[in-house]
Amino acid sequence: MNVTELARRVRFPVEELKRTLPEFGFDIGMRAIKVDERTAERIIRQWPNIMKELDRRKRAKLAERAQEEKRIAQETAAPIPVPPVITVRDFATRIGLPLTKVISEFMKNGILATLNERVDFDTAAIIAEDLGYKIIPATGSAVTDAPTDTLDRIKTILDAEKSEDLVTRPPVVVVMGHVDHGKTKLLDTIRTSNVASGEAGGITQHIGAYQTLKNGRLITFIDTPGHEAFTAMRSRGAKVADVAILVVAADDGVQPQTKEAVQIIEASKTPFVVAINKIDKPEADPERVMRELSDIGVIPEAWGGKAAMLQISAKTGKGIDALLEMVLLVADYDKDRITANPKKPAVGTVIESHVDKGEGPVATVLIQNGTLHTGDILSVGTSYFGRVRAMKDYHGDNVQSVAPGTPARILGFKLSPQVGDIIEVAKDQKDLLRVKAMHVSSEKMNTVEKPNEEKTKDMVFENLLLKADVLGSLEAIMVSLEKFSHPEVGVQVVSKGLGNVTETDVLRAEASKAWIGGFNVLVPPKVIALAREKNVEIKIYKVIYALFDDLRDKLEEKLTPEIIHTDFGDLTVKAIFRTEREMRILGGLVTEGKVVKGASVRILRDGAEEGEGIVTELQSNKTAVGEVNMGSECGLKLKTKVAVKEGDVLHFFKEEKKGRKLEFTS
Repeated sequence: MNVTELARRVRFPVEELKRTLPEFGFDIGMRAIKVDERTAERIIRQWPNIMKELDRRKRAKLAERAQEEKRIAQETAAPIPVPPVITVRDFATRIGLPLTKVISEFMKNGILATLNERVDFDTAAIIAEDLGYKIIPATGSAVTDAPTDTLDRIKTILDAEKSEDLVTRPPVVVVMGHVDHGKTKLLDTIRTSNVASGEAGGITQHIGAYQTLKNGRLITFIDTPGHEAFTAMRSRGAKVADVAILVVAADDGVQPQTKEAVQIIEASKTPFVVAINKIDKPEADPERVMRELSDIGVIPEAWGGKAAMLQISAKTGKGIDALLEMVLLVADYDKDRITANPKKPAVGTVIESHVDKGEGPVATVLIQNGTLHTGDILSVGTSYFGRVRAMKDYHGDNVQSVAPGTPARILGFKLSPQVGDIIEVAKDQKDLLRVKAMHVSSEKMNTVEKPNEEKTKDMVFENLLLKADVLGSLEAIMVSLEKFSHPEVGVQVVSKGLGNVTETDVLRAEASKAWIGGFNVLVPPKVIALAREKNVEIKIYKVIYALFDDLRDKLEEKLTPEIIHTDFGDLTVKAIFRTEREMRILGGLVTEGKVVKGASVRILRDGAEEGEGIVTELQSNKTAVGEVNMGSECGLKLKTKVAVKEGDVLHFFKEEKKGRKLEFTS
């Protein structure tokens, strides 16, 4: 066979083929014009494995070059300015590394940091050095441009206002507490009995916030999963709530999310009121709740502490009026701060954000200073985000302007802002930067994570429904799942949430063909029974890495197995002893390598393949054997439909399927 024909058959440049073949035992010479047919067939058979090895070498070389370029870049790069306090997410962005890699480095140093965790400069400097980077304290504009430094943005604006221009605005309240302790029911009860219009039926559209009227005064409630939304907003520098309501069930007491909510409230220095809910239940024990709260540092006023605690029933409405009055009282302690200048351009915080199929990017913004008008130009930092096309209040009615302390659903965004982003009205859009894309986030739990269809249409997904005990654990798991990035398989989180596994979770998992992974949560007996009936797998973990190990195993099962091809040898058929429908008894001479019982054979006639078969028996000198070496004659029973002829060449080989291991991108 001509070398050029061989190169054409294997689709490889001729000169490069001549240089490559000696590395794999085929030294045909750089001046070769022809290759004998047997050698050419061996090269063609082994070419897939040769190409696989060449690809591996190429990838290794590229990786080595990239690592070297990275090392040089790190050695020659200027120090990176970092503010005194920064979130892990923004820290990863500044040094230009994947978030998962940065979080892993924190974990190596004994710090379980989530993406929204705020770390000080000294800690960031240690992690940066371990990753090969050098950071310096940010000064001047470098600090003010950072997303983490928006924390005092609204405060700065208000501090600059003249006291005579400030007026009292409605206090903003966020409701927090453990799952199933009655947060949603409390909000529903307040909304249906105390809405500003006086008619519950007036609410036609959920926008993530609403206002209630008490003693002739408006109160604004952020009507989102308060715990999660509040954390998301605070992590992005937004100071939204003036008062928090901590809901604790009288029949359940202090739970993990209760403790986490207390930590968040105290860290944000937000005044709060404790609502001991479900006092209508026979097993309610308010005294126990007060003792448990005292154990975590929340001392009731009745016991000499500072925490106002009221007993309520969101179900019956008992104590709701007293709770609202207490909220106003707590707000009055800080009334000098709950002010705004309605005559200035608006500034506020995004509390909900999503993309509507008909309306495009839509966000609910809580105006905190100034007044927002239809037609105003919107910006986040120095970036242009659109112009107010229309606004709706919590009734769903169109409005032309929105005053401080009031939420509004805004249409007209060119890009979806993130929950917690500070939206400002720009005087002129000429100086604003244009950005092409922005992450869309609603920061809600129990949401479906949909992968990019264009990128993932050929991928196979492992569907997972996640439940965790606290938000910090859930965030850590979600961020770490980013490392499960592979071109063939991936993890699709169909739903995520806090608290124990419920029957609803099982039904959702069944509908989406998912299994349920829980972290430090419980599975009630009735849920176990339903899962067994619906054939839904539930696995509970105490260690995050155990969940990842199971995910890895499940994903590896979905990978297309690797085919390992082994060539044994060739036999030339010398005699046909017996022919049946799907079986041939033959005799022949082993001309290369060896022949093996149980091996597959490729039947070649004049260099062309006629078909395949399997050797079921092998004899040498009328004795059954497992293999026969080159130069010996043997008899064999071949299972095949091909009409084998004398002179045919049987090529013996074996193909095995080997499970592949995942190699994730860092």
